[in-house]
Amino acid sequence: MRLFRRLASTTVAVALVLPLSYAARAEDGQPREPFGAACRISVTGSQVTAYCHNPYPDTDRVSLHVECARWWDLDSDGSPVDADPAQTVRLTARCWKEVGSAWVSHRREG
Repeated sequence: MRLFRRLASTTVAVALVLPLSYAARAEDGQPREPFGAACRISVTGSQVTAYCHNPYPDTDRVSLHVECARWWDLDSDGSPVDADPAQTVRLTARCWKEVGSAWVSHRREG
């Protein structure tokens, strides 16, 4: 019974790792370096705040985008901010009334 459990857990681990190793390759077959800051977005009333932390060695240019709920309220696309390696940046925006949606875009510097 122990052999079966050990074999089953090994099979599951291999099944999970294979797609990840395939996805971590660029179109030319070369391994891709991990990239992209992890961002937390919070909406309080009409204010939007995003904190983005970049744990990777390449700089990530992050930008906050806000879509307001009201048709007459102006949506906004924030200016790109460099999130250098091991740095956390704060991005803010607002609507006059309710916020419809908010997201952060990422772009490699250079």
